[in-house]
Amino acid sequence: MFQFKQYNIKHYDISMMFLVIILSGIGAYLVRLVETEGEGLFTKQILGIILGVFVLVVVSLIDYHFISQFYIILYIINLVLLVAVRIGGVTINSSKRWLQIGPIQFQPSELSKIITIIVLAKLFTIFRDKMNKFYVLLLTGILTAIPTFFILIQTNLSTSIVIMFVFVIMIFGAGLSYKIILPILIIGVPAILGLLWCIDQNYDIFFLTDYQQTRIESFLNPEADTSNATMYQQDNSIQVIGSGKLIGKLLTEGEESLQSDTYVPISESDFIFSVIGEALGFIGGCVIIVILSIIIFKCISIAYHAPDFIGMLIAIGVASMFMFQVFVNIGVATALLPNTGIPLPFVSYGLSSMISSMIAIGLVMNISLQRKNKRG
Repeated sequence: MFQFKQYNIKHYDISMMFLVIILSGIGAYLVRLVETEGEGLFTKQILGIILGVFVLVVVSLIDYHFISQFYIILYIINLVLLVAVRIGGVTINSSKRWLQIGPIQFQPSELSKIITIIVLAKLFTIFRDKMNKFYVLLLTGILTAIPTFFILIQTNLSTSIVIMFVFVIMIFGAGLSYKIILPILIIGVPAILGLLWCIDQNYDIFFLTDYQQTRIESFLNPEADTSNATMYQQDNSIQVIGSGKLIGKLLTEGEESLQSDTYVPISESDFIFSVIGEALGFIGGCVIIVILSIIIFKCISIAYHAPDFIGMLIAIGVASMFMFQVFVNIGVATALLPNTGIPLPFVSYGLSSMISSMIAIGLVMNISLQRKNKRG
């Protein structure tokens, strides 16, 4: 479990932890700026960061080989939690995504992303020499699709897409042949374009709720949304981001001038980048993006230097998860993508997102502890 003799302490990535703590601290401060009196979001976020850093340190010292041995148990736990959400979960804003554990609301779909990465890394390692066999693609695809389906019906389209993206990147990293990848792309790209066309033509899509379909329709044809209901968040987000100009209102006009909490619903979570843009301006937004990019790059670097195949896949999975979440969160806040709720890692408010992200970094840091100069 704790393979201290195999760890190279000089490879313990303190800089990674430092970046995560700095980013989380900035996020907590931004949450304080937009919380209303009596919500206590800032206090909860600080407690979440403290707990998250503790979890990160503990996980970073547990051998990832030991954790991956329990991939079947982890997969079953994942399904049990997702089914429990379906049966007795808490509904907030028409979405049933949370379990109530005492005074704490926990979102299993956030943990599901980490479990999926571990399970896929283990399976791809087991079938390493058979990656191009159809049954391997079918088996891993079905095993990924089952929890993804339970997450989708919560409804949580954004997390479902994250998991599918991680699956695609990990199976590519595991060595899937281009002879298989190219036909999938040839079929998949037109299929996606056809799906968007069907949505644009107002055809009913069986796996999308009316609300999700309306959001995509509004993104494709914003001028047709006369009520501006579904584009309200994004339109206002763009305006408050633009109002921050170069260095942000925080330095030039003070906290009292900030309007993110008034004009952008859920600005502390899914639209935290609107708060960044308004409070810290273009420069502050760039700094946040650079820090996130460094964390992702370090995950990729650790994957390259991983001591074995499974370590490489776990690090790639974590990097792809963070990369996609950053891309989508900022893309939604700036109206480059359809409106779908997804947290910005370490910055957005939310205990479940914070803890799962810290676990992911802990796994990568443990891989770094055992890394070689070159992956062999």
